[in-house]
Amino acid sequence: MSSTSTSGQPAPVRSLVPARMDRLPWTRFHWMIVVGLGFSWVLDGLEIQIVASAGFQKSLGLSAAEVGLLGTIYLLGQVTGALVFGRMADRLGRKKLFILTLAIYLVASGIAGLSPTFWFLAIFRFFAGMGIGGEYAAINSAIDELIPSKYRGHVDIAINGTYWGGAALGSAANLFLLNTDYFAEDVGWRIGFFIGPVLGLAIIFLRRHIPESPRWLMTHGREQEAEATVDDIEATVRKQGGTIEPVDESKALTVQAQGHIPIRTIFGVLFSKYPKRTFVGLAMMITQSFLYNAIFFTYALVLQNFYGTSPSSTQYYFFPFAIGNLLGPLLLGRLFDTWGRRQMIFLTYGVSGAVLAVSAVLFNAGALDATTQTIFWCVSFFFASAGASSAYLTVSEIFPLELRSQVIGYFFAIGQIAGSVAPLLYGILIGDGTDRGPLTVGYFVGAGVMVLGGLIALIFGVDAARKSLEDITEPLSIVREGKGSGS
Repeated sequence: MSSTSTSGQPAPVRSLVPARMDRLPWTRFHWMIVVGLGFSWVLDGLEIQIVASAGFQKSLGLSAAEVGLLGTIYLLGQVTGALVFGRMADRLGRKKLFILTLAIYLVASGIAGLSPTFWFLAIFRFFAGMGIGGEYAAINSAIDELIPSKYRGHVDIAINGTYWGGAALGSAANLFLLNTDYFAEDVGWRIGFFIGPVLGLAIIFLRRHIPESPRWLMTHGREQEAEATVDDIEATVRKQGGTIEPVDESKALTVQAQGHIPIRTIFGVLFSKYPKRTFVGLAMMITQSFLYNAIFFTYALVLQNFYGTSPSSTQYYFFPFAIGNLLGPLLLGRLFDTWGRRQMIFLTYGVSGAVLAVSAVLFNAGALDATTQTIFWCVSFFFASAGASSAYLTVSEIFPLELRSQVIGYFFAIGQIAGSVAPLLYGILIGDGTDRGPLTVGYFVGAGVMVLGGLIALIFGVDAARKSLEDITEPLSIVREGKGSGS
């Protein structure tokens, strides 16, 4: 525990915790962080793919609009979870929350597989979404605070991109689960809902070995625990063959724990101190959420209603789509650390929107089939996936440490609220597949919002590549006068 001053407040402490964490070499310890925490995105991709494939549509007697509504309900659950658990993660710590949120997801997703009716399924999809929404807030914070600054950009983007590994896994499972030659129509999709919980059980045990964020400990009056945690991490790194350079003493920070941070302070940070950053974060989160939710939750309906594919064969078209989304962050991620955040965000958002617009023209003209439609999606979302991943990276980097998790939650919630209308809207635009005009307009709208998001990031974004989190934005608990980080 930290000492207290004569005023009863925690005494200021001098800390090298951030500098010590940022100068660590990459070792198996960091791979444990990537696997143990990053697996959440795999689960989210798996969950959404199970619903997007709509294997339950016939057995539960659902319309296309109801399938879209299930996607909206899941996203609203994510919003609730991000808001509730994001604030808790800033108050109680990252580790407690990334254990709790995963447990909520595991239980709710498993029960959803037993659904007898639409509303039973909808309720437990909401709770599964709450668990995943809480994961986004707590885990993005933990990853960025535990990964050294020179790796943070491309590691964060790559981890977010693994969402598509989960989606591909769900698609592979659905090849068998939705094939009535292997499983009855009312059985296969139910089994699919148990895949995530089974995989998640192993991750809970791995997460027990992941430490609390030393940065969080440092700013919450627990400097001794923070130093001890970094000591343990350094010992692990040395044991795994890593060479640790001497710490730069000039990087030391003097911090004083702030205790409970009221909402008015948070609003002051967002709208008074960093208004440009707030604008950029909102623009990026809203635009990518709208596009992804619009296309991903309804891609199966498009293929089936306009191109006549079956629910089972639709999975074959999804594989290249998922692989393109997975490869985008993996191949482009390093450029966010070398070429720069703003430039790469503009490139990825802009190209994805342009390709989607071209595909809209060809779709309306009837010039595409299921294969060529999928190829256009692959190219567009190769870039969009890296851009969407960078939205989460951006929001987690550009605000103070003490607010990081809940700010991610706020921005994620706003983005998902804006995006949650997209599955229902595009489900209505698809209709019965007899009129291409409404969906064509929808595609142009999706393309336009992505280009707009990229332009905003290019003009107002922050250059954060390879910088310490504390150099990008000083913690609220800082005592000495810093250089500041602008707006």
